[in-house]
Amino acid sequence: MFFDVDFTLIYPGPTFNGEGYRKFATQYGLSVDPNKYTHAVSVASAELTQQQNNIYRAELFIGYAQRVLEEMGAVGHSLNACAREIYDEWSCSRHFLLYDDVIPVMRVLHDSGFILGLISNTHRSMSAFQRHFNLTSYLSVTISSYEHGYMKPEPSIFYAALDQIGASASDAIMVGDSVPHDIKGACQVGMGAVLIDRSGMGNQDVDDDIPVIRTLRDLPTTLKTLSPPI
Repeated sequence: MFFDVDFTLIYPGPTFNGEGYRKFATQYGLSVDPNKYTHAVSVASAELTQQQNNIYRAELFIGYAQRVLEEMGAVGHSLNACAREIYDEWSCSRHFLLYDDVIPVMRVLHDSGFILGLISNTHRSMSAFQRHFNLTSYLSVTISSYEHGYMKPEPSIFYAALDQIGASASDAIMVGDSVPHDIKGACQVGMGAVLIDRSGMGNQDVDDDIPVIRTLRDLPTTLKTLSPPI
Protein backbone atom coordinates (compact mmCIF):
# COMPACT_ATOMS: atom_id res chain seq x y z
CA MET A 1 0.00 0.00 0.00
CA PHE A 2 1.37 3.37 -1.04
CA PHE A 3 0.56 6.78 0.39
CA ASP A 4 0.87 10.24 -1.06
CA VAL A 5 2.55 12.68 1.36
CA ASP A 6 1.43 16.32 1.16
CA PHE A 7 -2.15 16.82 2.39
CA THR A 8 -2.47 13.05 2.83
CA LEU A 9 0.01 12.52 5.66
CA ILE A 10 1.18 16.07 6.41
CA TYR A 11 -0.05 19.64 6.10
CA PRO A 12 1.82 22.97 6.10
CA GLY A 13 2.30 24.93 9.28
CA PRO A 14 2.22 28.72 9.54
CA THR A 15 5.38 29.11 7.44
CA PHE A 16 3.24 28.64 4.35
CA ASN A 17 0.06 30.51 5.14
CA GLY A 18 -0.68 34.11 4.17
CA GLU A 19 1.29 35.57 7.03
CA GLY A 20 4.15 33.21 6.31
CA TYR A 21 4.34 34.40 2.72
CA ARG A 22 4.31 37.97 4.00
CA LYS A 23 7.37 37.23 6.13
CA PHE A 24 9.21 35.71 3.17
CA ALA A 25 8.30 38.73 1.04
CA THR A 26 9.42 41.25 3.65
CA GLN A 27 12.89 39.70 3.72
CA TYR A 28 13.19 40.54 0.03
CA GLY A 29 11.75 44.01 0.20
CA LEU A 30 8.41 42.92 -1.23
CA SER A 31 4.95 43.92 -0.05
CA VAL A 32 2.03 41.47 -0.10
CA ASP A 33 -1.49 41.29 1.30
CA PRO A 34 -1.91 38.11 3.43
CA ASN A 35 -5.68 38.30 2.95
CA LYS A 36 -5.20 37.52 -0.74
CA TYR A 37 -3.37 34.26 -0.03
CA THR A 38 -6.27 31.83 -0.56
CA HIS A 39 -7.20 33.34 -3.91
CA ALA A 40 -3.55 33.50 -4.93
CA VAL A 41 -3.06 29.79 -4.23
CA SER A 42 -6.15 28.94 -6.30
CA VAL A 43 -4.84 30.90 -9.29
CA ALA A 44 -1.30 29.55 -9.02
CA SER A 45 -2.49 25.96 -8.57
CA ALA A 46 -4.64 26.11 -11.70
CA GLU A 47 -1.73 27.46 -13.73
CA LEU A 48 0.65 24.85 -12.33
CA THR A 49 -1.68 22.02 -13.36
CA GLN A 50 -1.83 23.36 -16.91
CA GLN A 51 1.96 23.58 -17.18
CA GLN A 52 2.83 20.11 -15.93
CA ASN A 53 4.03 17.48 -18.39
CA ASN A 54 5.01 15.00 -15.64
CA ILE A 55 8.74 15.76 -15.89
CA TYR A 56 10.01 17.02 -12.55
CA ARG A 57 11.42 20.52 -12.92
CA ALA A 58 12.15 22.79 -9.99
CA GLU A 59 11.26 25.83 -12.08
CA LEU A 60 7.63 24.72 -12.19
CA PHE A 61 7.30 24.99 -8.43
CA ILE A 62 9.42 28.10 -8.12
CA GLY A 63 7.09 29.64 -10.69
CA TYR A 64 4.13 28.54 -8.59
CA ALA A 65 5.50 30.31 -5.51
CA GLN A 66 6.26 33.40 -7.56
CA ARG A 67 2.73 33.43 -8.95
CA VAL A 68 1.31 33.26 -5.42
CA LEU A 69 3.46 36.24 -4.44
CA GLU A 70 2.36 38.18 -7.50
CA GLU A 71 -1.31 37.49 -6.84
CA MET A 72 -0.78 38.73 -3.29
CA GLY A 73 0.55 42.00 -4.70
CA ALA A 74 4.33 41.53 -4.82
CA VAL A 75 6.21 43.48 -7.48
CA GLY A 76 9.98 43.77 -7.86
CA HIS A 77 13.23 42.29 -9.12
CA SER A 78 13.60 40.07 -6.04
CA LEU A 79 10.42 38.09 -6.75
CA ASN A 80 12.22 35.09 -8.20
CA ALA A 81 14.78 34.96 -5.40
CA CYS A 82 12.00 35.02 -2.82
CA ALA A 83 10.11 32.28 -4.64
CA ARG A 84 13.26 30.14 -4.72
CA GLU A 85 13.62 30.40 -0.96
CA ILE A 86 9.99 29.37 -0.51
CA TYR A 87 10.63 26.37 -2.76
CA ASP A 88 13.73 25.41 -0.76
CA GLU A 89 11.95 25.74 2.57
CA TRP A 90 9.04 23.55 1.38
CA SER A 91 11.48 20.63 1.49
CA CYS A 92 12.07 21.07 5.25
CA SER A 93 9.90 18.77 7.34
CA ARG A 94 10.02 21.11 10.32
CA HIS A 95 7.56 23.41 8.55
CA PHE A 96 4.89 20.69 8.43
CA LEU A 97 2.59 18.85 10.81
CA LEU A 98 1.61 15.20 10.72
CA TYR A 99 -2.12 14.46 10.75
CA ASP A 100 -2.97 12.74 14.02
CA ASP A 101 -4.42 9.66 12.30
CA VAL A 102 -1.24 8.72 10.40
CA ILE A 103 0.85 6.79 12.92
CA PRO A 104 -2.07 4.88 14.53
CA VAL A 105 -3.32 3.69 11.14
CA MET A 106 0.14 2.88 9.78
CA ARG A 107 0.78 0.84 12.92
CA VAL A 108 -2.44 -1.13 12.42
CA LEU A 109 -1.75 -1.76 8.72
CA HIS A 110 1.89 -2.68 9.32
CA ASP A 111 0.97 -5.09 12.11
CA SER A 112 -1.66 -6.62 9.82
CA GLY A 113 1.04 -7.53 7.30
CA PHE A 114 0.74 -4.71 4.77
CA ILE A 115 3.91 -3.54 3.05
CA LEU A 116 3.74 0.26 3.19
CA GLY A 117 5.42 2.89 1.04
CA LEU A 118 5.31 6.48 -0.13
CA ILE A 119 5.06 7.96 -3.63
CA SER A 120 5.38 11.73 -3.54
CA ASN A 121 5.64 14.60 -6.01
CA THR A 122 8.29 16.32 -3.93
CA HIS A 123 11.89 17.44 -3.74
CA ARG A 124 12.26 16.83 -0.01
CA SER A 125 14.52 14.08 1.28
CA MET A 126 12.28 11.12 1.94
CA SER A 127 14.77 9.64 4.40
CA ALA A 128 14.81 12.86 6.42
CA PHE A 129 11.01 13.01 6.22
CA GLN A 130 10.65 9.51 7.67
CA ARG A 131 13.05 10.24 10.50
CA HIS A 132 11.48 13.58 11.37
CA PHE A 133 8.00 12.09 11.75
CA ASN A 134 9.08 8.72 13.22
CA LEU A 135 7.71 6.72 10.29
CA THR A 136 10.80 4.70 9.37
CA SER A 137 9.72 1.51 11.13
CA TYR A 138 6.48 1.36 9.14
CA LEU A 139 7.77 2.06 5.62
CA SER A 140 9.50 -0.36 3.26
CA VAL A 141 9.89 1.90 0.22
CA THR A 142 9.76 5.60 -0.58
CA ILE A 143 10.08 7.31 -3.94
CA SER A 144 10.03 11.00 -4.81
CA SER A 145 9.50 12.64 -8.18
CA TYR A 146 12.72 14.62 -7.65
CA GLU A 147 14.77 11.42 -7.43
CA HIS A 148 12.79 9.55 -10.07
CA GLY A 149 12.62 12.40 -12.56
CA TYR A 150 8.89 12.10 -13.27
CA MET A 151 5.83 13.06 -11.28
CA LYS A 152 2.52 11.35 -10.68
CA PRO A 153 0.46 10.53 -12.70
CA GLU A 154 3.37 9.36 -14.90
CA PRO A 155 3.12 5.53 -14.93
CA SER A 156 6.85 5.04 -14.45
CA ILE A 157 6.89 6.38 -10.90
CA PHE A 158 4.22 3.87 -9.85
CA TYR A 159 6.03 1.01 -11.61
CA ALA A 160 9.30 2.02 -9.94
CA ALA A 161 7.67 1.83 -6.51
CA LEU A 162 6.10 -1.53 -7.30
CA ASP A 163 9.43 -2.89 -8.53
CA GLN A 164 11.14 -1.88 -5.30
CA ILE A 165 8.84 -4.07 -3.24
CA GLY A 166 8.39 -6.78 -5.87
CA ALA A 167 4.61 -6.38 -6.09
CA SER A 168 2.23 -6.46 -9.03
CA ALA A 169 -0.07 -3.51 -9.66
CA SER A 170 -3.18 -5.62 -9.06
CA ASP A 171 -2.00 -6.34 -5.52
CA ALA A 172 -1.34 -2.68 -4.62
CA ILE A 173 -3.40 0.27 -3.40
CA MET A 174 -2.64 3.99 -3.68
CA VAL A 175 -4.04 6.35 -1.05
CA GLY A 176 -3.94 10.05 -1.82
CA ASP A 177 -5.78 13.36 -1.91
CA SER A 178 -5.45 14.16 -5.63
CA VAL A 179 -7.69 12.56 -8.22
CA PRO A 180 -5.54 13.45 -11.27
CA HIS A 181 -2.21 12.61 -9.64
CA ASP A 182 -2.86 9.83 -7.12
CA ILE A 183 -6.12 8.17 -8.12
CA LYS A 184 -6.02 8.29 -11.92
CA GLY A 185 -2.28 7.73 -11.90
CA ALA A 186 -2.64 4.53 -9.89
CA CYS A 187 -5.68 3.27 -11.79
CA GLN A 188 -4.02 3.64 -15.18
CA VAL A 189 -1.34 1.11 -14.19
CA GLY A 190 -3.86 -1.31 -12.69
CA MET A 191 -3.55 -0.42 -9.02
CA GLY A 192 -6.46 0.07 -6.68
CA ALA A 193 -7.02 3.51 -5.19
CA VAL A 194 -8.63 5.26 -2.22
CA LEU A 195 -9.21 9.01 -2.21
CA ILE A 196 -8.81 10.87 1.06
CA ASP A 197 -10.88 14.06 1.17
CA ARG A 198 -9.92 15.58 4.49
CA SER A 199 -11.77 18.82 3.84
CA GLY A 200 -15.03 17.07 3.01
CA MET A 201 -15.55 19.52 0.15
CA GLY A 202 -16.00 16.78 -2.46
CA ASN A 203 -14.86 19.15 -5.19
CA GLN A 204 -12.93 16.58 -7.22
CA ASP A 205 -14.48 14.52 -10.01
CA VAL A 206 -13.95 10.92 -8.91
CA ASP A 207 -15.42 7.74 -10.37
CA ASP A 208 -18.19 6.09 -8.38
CA ASP A 209 -16.14 2.93 -7.83
CA ILE A 210 -13.35 4.80 -6.02
CA PRO A 211 -13.81 4.78 -2.22
CA VAL A 212 -13.64 8.22 -0.59
CA ILE A 213 -12.67 8.62 3.05
CA ARG A 214 -12.44 11.67 5.33
CA THR A 215 -9.77 10.29 7.64
CA LEU A 216 -7.17 7.52 7.48
CA ARG A 217 -8.96 5.94 10.44
CA ASP A 218 -11.59 4.78 7.95
CA LEU A 219 -9.00 3.08 5.75
CA PRO A 220 -8.80 -0.39 7.38
CA THR A 221 -12.58 -0.79 7.18
CA THR A 222 -12.69 0.58 3.63
CA LEU A 223 -10.13 -1.95 2.46
CA LYS A 224 -12.53 -4.75 3.42
CA THR A 225 -15.18 -3.32 1.07
CA LEU A 226 -12.96 -3.44 -2.01
CA SER A 227 -13.51 -6.12 -4.61
CA PRO A 228 -11.78 -8.40 -3.86
CA PRO A 229 -11.34 -7.37 -0.21
CA ILE A 230 -7.80 -6.41 0.77
